[in-house]
Amino acid sequence: MSVLVLVLAVSAACCLGFGFVLQQNAAQKAPLGDFLSPRLLLDLMKVPRWLGGIGLMAAGMVLGAIALGQGQLSLVEPLLATNLLFALALSRRQTRQPLGRQGWAGLALLAGGVTTFIVAGEPQGGTALTSPLRHWLIIGVMVGLAALLTAWAKRSRLSSGPVLLALAAGLLYGVQDALTRVSGQRFGEGGLVELLTGWQPYAVLLLGVTGLILVQSAFETASLRMSLPALTAAQPIAGIICGVGFLGDRLRTDAGALAWEAAGLAGVVVGIVLLGMHPAMPSGATRRVPGVAQLQPARPS
Repeated sequence: MSVLVLVLAVSAACCLGFGFVLQQNAAQKAPLGDFLSPRLLLDLMKVPRWLGGIGLMAAGMVLGAIALGQGQLSLVEPLLATNLLFALALSRRQTRQPLGRQGWAGLALLAGGVTTFIVAGEPQGGTALTSPLRHWLIIGVMVGLAALLTAWAKRSRLSSGPVLLALAAGLLYGVQDALTRVSGQRFGEGGLVELLTGWQPYAVLLLGVTGLILVQSAFETASLRMSLPALTAAQPIAGIICGVGFLGDRLRTDAGALAWEAAGLAGVVVGIVLLGMHPAMPSGATRRVPGVAQLQPARPS
């Protein structure tokens, strides 16, 4: 694994984690009438803290894009999932909560899971698959599932709306990362003309704006504990599926390696949940969304 890719990906995760905390601090005070509406972004643009969070998120996305240009998607995505460690670090500074057994266990599982997946899978680059059917099938499944989750979140009478929205945003961000890598390859091969004549950069922009609306709506209506774990878990899984599915990334596929890769991903997900539900994460205020049942923040353990 390239040291440069490691530094870029972890730096991107740091910016993303800090940015998410600042965004949620501002979004939870936004008008509920803007739920799942582009007006939400217009209202939040008036809040300096939110703009700071978006600036950090943009920096993280740029660093992540550079990392994707230097390494495989299936390598970079698990490293980006460590953004939750940085989000917890900033939240701990705000709430002054100790890590405790839950925090240390989550940290060990997340870091250990990422390491296990990378060591066992040995991600390597390859030739992107040219089958349009496979390409569009994977993207269609991810985007379609995100649309279903969003519709369920909007109509659900349960308190799971923010989690569903965060899952949907994570899927879209995973596809966005894959298309960002394709856009970088097109730029490297033919310059700006080659980039702008393809559909990928415009899809990256559309997915980014849509994902941002979903994330801010999740942040607006519930605590960071309910939304950020789902977002952080869904994005790397979607990215790895895209990387292996149509970008040509290769992972070891012998039985032992597959077992360790699955164990590593499971450790990442469990670690994300433990860290995301940590008492240090802001609990936010209980809010009511029109047409959706009252959302209850998770109680500290």
